[in-house]
Amino acid sequence: MAFWFCIGVALLLSLWSRAETAGIPDGVLRMECHDRYFMIAVDLSFTGDEPHFEAVDETGAYAITQQYAAQCGYSINVHPLPGHVELRASYFSCQTQNKDDEIFTFNFNLNVTQEGKEVTYPLQDKTCSPSLPWSPREVTCETNYMEVSVRSEVTCPSGTKKDDWNSLKPVMFQTDDEQLQPINISDARKQGYAFLLTEGRLVFRAPYGQPESFSTEVNGVPVEAVHATIFSRQSWVVLMVDLVAAAPWVNEGLYNESGCMMWETPEMLYPNLDGQQINVGLQGELVAQPVAEERGYIVGKQNNTIQICIPENAEGRYRKCCGDDLYEFYVYHLYLEQILVDEDRVETRIRSLRTLATPLLPSPIFAENQTVLEEHMFTVYLGDVPEDVQLAAVHLNGQEFTVPLSVSSLIITKAVHPNNTHGYKLKVPFEDPVVLQQFSKTDALHYILNINYTLTVLPEKDLYYHMESVVALVTDVSPPQFDAVCTESGISFKLDHRPFDYLWEITIDSDLLTSELADQHGYTMSNDSNSLLLEVPLFSHGYEYKNVSLKGFFGTIEIVMRDRETSEVQGSTIKTCPFSPTELIMCSTDGRMTVVADLALAIPNGGNAARTNLRDKYCGPKETDGSRALFSFSLNSCGATVKLNSENVTYENEIFYSKKFPRPSQVVSDNAKERVTMQCTYPLSGLHRLFSVHRFESDAVGIGSLLHTTHPAADLQSPTIQPTSALTTTLATTTLAATRRATGSYKPALHPPSRYVKVTRFRYPTNTRFRYPANANYRYIWPTLNKGVRQSLQTKLNAAHI
Repeated sequence: MAFWFCIGVALLLSLWSRAETAGIPDGVLRMECHDRYFMIAVDLSFTGDEPHFEAVDETGAYAITQQYAAQCGYSINVHPLPGHVELRASYFSCQTQNKDDEIFTFNFNLNVTQEGKEVTYPLQDKTCSPSLPWSPREVTCETNYMEVSVRSEVTCPSGTKKDDWNSLKPVMFQTDDEQLQPINISDARKQGYAFLLTEGRLVFRAPYGQPESFSTEVNGVPVEAVHATIFSRQSWVVLMVDLVAAAPWVNEGLYNESGCMMWETPEMLYPNLDGQQINVGLQGELVAQPVAEERGYIVGKQNNTIQICIPENAEGRYRKCCGDDLYEFYVYHLYLEQILVDEDRVETRIRSLRTLATPLLPSPIFAENQTVLEEHMFTVYLGDVPEDVQLAAVHLNGQEFTVPLSVSSLIITKAVHPNNTHGYKLKVPFEDPVVLQQFSKTDALHYILNINYTLTVLPEKDLYYHMESVVALVTDVSPPQFDAVCTESGISFKLDHRPFDYLWEITIDSDLLTSELADQHGYTMSNDSNSLLLEVPLFSHGYEYKNVSLKGFFGTIEIVMRDRETSEVQGSTIKTCPFSPTELIMCSTDGRMTVVADLALAIPNGGNAARTNLRDKYCGPKETDGSRALFSFSLNSCGATVKLNSENVTYENEIFYSKKFPRPSQVVSDNAKERVTMQCTYPLSGLHRLFSVHRFESDAVGIGSLLHTTHPAADLQSPTIQPTSALTTTLATTTLAATRRATGSYKPALHPPSRYVKVTRFRYPTNTRFRYPANANYRYIWPTLNKGVRQSLQTKLNAAHI
């Protein structure tokens, strides 16, 4: 019998139907009617890895095993990557109810194991009707069997029924080179074959690999064929029906270098037939050749062979993780129909359903460092990420961040590309705490970001990891430098932040510059993401003074940059400014008081500031200018008094005007209205040698006060004087060396050798001006006593043999 290829368009007989079977969730079960088979798909998430189906009819339920499926027209395929199990049932399958070859009703049970128990879910009956009329001959090449149905005039022998076929011997098989002995239908069925006689068709079905089948090559394509002949007698006429099923089932396809999955079938699978039409598609959908080519399929002929090329971007591509690499492979559920005609224009349809899979193909993902140093930010692009691979998390230097990111400083954006891939752009600022920094002695800063991308491969949600390490090298690294400006009240500093400024600590002297330090010393500081502003008032902590005179002086302050790890000084900003205050008082760390005082109200009319002196009349001003005078002297000289309490020590002196005139003709009115008192206060905790040696030494400068008080009416020394105004330096900060440079020569104090004793009882002479708290330790005051007091005290000590 000659056959010729021809192809027709097959239409779906129904759309996906939503199951309403009790106990099965929505969306888990799907059922479809196709042109020549019925399909059920159930998600593996519901069935588990080993689902079982039963075919049900009026005689009972039959388990669809592998052998039973091939014999009875069922095909069960588990697809782990899409995540479902699929059952396809021929319209002529064993338990299908057939009405006039036009209405087919299916009934199945689904058996699954849940919580250790086997549960049976009856699936609703489904009825399908072919949308295309049956061709005279139709051949189906399924994954596990071949099926041939022909329009036939075969009838039962006279006086017999259809079931009486089992007792006859109307079947004879023929291999490639010999003809076998006839057998009856019953024996053929025992060997795995199926014969079915419907109202208008004769159906023959054979599993692959049967003893009576044979393999051959047609135009170089491997083919398996089975040839059965059925005999039927009508009156005195014997009819012979030749049933030949051939399928290129061993052809698993070939993936070529151009990214196309090739599958071949002979153009003339059956001799003496001509091909007329080809329909091709995936997932059970058939479209005509022109439509398929519009979708990217290539349908061609070469050497009497039909070649189907499935494009790479066709539905059905999956990926798999193997070890540390990502691979992709393609699984296509090919559906091909060839329509053939013979010389009498009798039509034959051949349908092939094949699952084609490519080998594992590398699917490399790349990372590109797109960092621009001027942006002070890492920019890393992860590209060629397949569409079914999603970014789940990133590990940055070992710290995990899930996607989407919840940290505002880190940014991940997704870019989709036309070639079914996408990419992720990661941005991380250099100064982010997650970034590692290494500072070399060559003044180069390395920013290091080790990235571990965690990607999820769908649908199985396998995890794939891609690691990348990027380094940004900044060579112009140097300690920060402040911009400094002189103001009337002090010095103003400004620092524009750089991303790597955190490598240094900012100190004034050895004290770390913090908001607490600023509050403690009276600084005004503001610090934001852009800049640091610092106002350092005059006479506050950190100043060094030079060239102090009535015309003014120079104040210098230094801000030091230290290595954060070693505290080593690596740079500084020094600013010196001229200042010309009307009055000032400085209390140095080496025990000197420097005062510029306005004595306009403290001297009488006609008086000269040069005639003023301290409590010791030999301590006069170093410089005078009109009504102002400059004094500089040791704290415990020039008649200074000392006051002690539990926390501080205060040195005090006063400025007096001398009433002795060099010439009698000089007239001076005694109308002075003020007295001027000077004080320097030091914390006891910072004094190392208070009166115990000749050298004064303090950790911190003293707090100076210059008091202008109302002149008493009766006596300049009256204790009832009320203060009217005062100049106070909250923190007069001059260093030992600076004070010595600034003050020049001065009258040294007398420091006789002393022996320190603790005196339990002692009464001061009534003429002393020394005031000392009762709980003081007397051994500290010896150098401050005047000569008469010391002599009197020494005499008593000697008499006591002390």
